[in-house]
Amino acid sequence: MNVSSVSSSSINFNQNSIQKTESKSSFADVLQGYLQNVDSTVKQAEDLTTKAAAGEVDNIHNVTIASEKAKLALEMTVAVRDKAVESYSEIMRMQF
Repeated sequence: MNVSSVSSSSINFNQNSIQKTESKSSFADVLQGYLQNVDSTVKQAEDLTTKAAAGEVDNIHNVTIASEKAKLALEMTVAVRDKAVESYSEIMRMQF
């Protein structure tokens, strides 16, 4: 790859994304947004499952995909929670 082929627009994009991540969002805000996203994913999967049971869904694949997304989101949430508890426990065991 030639260095001159890198466009200035890609550099500006990277700078803009860095500025966006430096905005004043606390960890609690990020966590709350993630949990709301997980909640909406689970609710969407529940709605599609209910509609599938009632025979209102034409494509069962969408129900399966939504259910798997909800399952993965919940598994990821539990894994993050477990790591946070583990980290907290490790910090509490430290001697100062």
